[in-house]
Amino acid sequence: MRVIAKRTLVQFYENHADAKTPLLAWHDFVLKSEWKTPQDIKNDFATASFVGNNLVVFNIGGNNYRLVVEIAYQVGVVWVKFIGMHSDCDKIDVETINDH
Repeated sequence: MRVIAKRTLVQFYENHADAKTPLLAWHDFVLKSEWKTPQDIKNDFATASFVGNNLVVFNIGGNNYRLVVEIAYQVGVVWVKFIGMHSDCDKIDVETINDH
C-alpha cells in the first residue's frame, strides 16, 4: 500500500515521543501490505474498526492513540486523516472526518 501524509505521522510523534515506534511500525507494515478488502485489514489488525466511507480506525501504542485513515483499495492508497490521543478521537465524529 502507499501511505499518503506520512508527514502527519512524523509531526505527531515529534510531539509524542512514545508514539514514534508504534507509528513507524504501523507505517512500515502497511507499506508492505496489499489490502484489497476490509477483511485483509482485519486479518492483520484484529482491533481495527471500520466506520464507513472506507474509513478505518487503528489503535496505536497499546490503544493510547488512534489513527484514522481512508483507504482506496482499488488503487492501494491509505490516506492519513487523523492521529491523536484516544481521548481526542472521542471528541471528533470519525464518520464525517472527510467533510472537514
